[in-house]
Amino acid sequence: MTGTLAAIGAGLAVIGAGLGIGMIGGRAMEAIARQPEAASKIQTAMIISAALIEGVALFAVVVALIA
Repeated sequence: MTGTLAAIGAGLAVIGAGLGIGMIGGRAMEAIARQPEAASKIQTAMIISAALIEGVALFAVVVALIA
């Protein structure tokens, strides 16, 4: 039973991270389409945000599997 709950928790963390990064990417593309001159700043912010989300997701997966 504990393994099942850990798998569900890890799966939810991965799904949440995927949705978050997908939203960031989509919104960044919209922003670049509206202001192409700001593409480098938008891309930098997008990469930093995606990296932070990945870090939190990895932490959540580890916590789910340990607990």
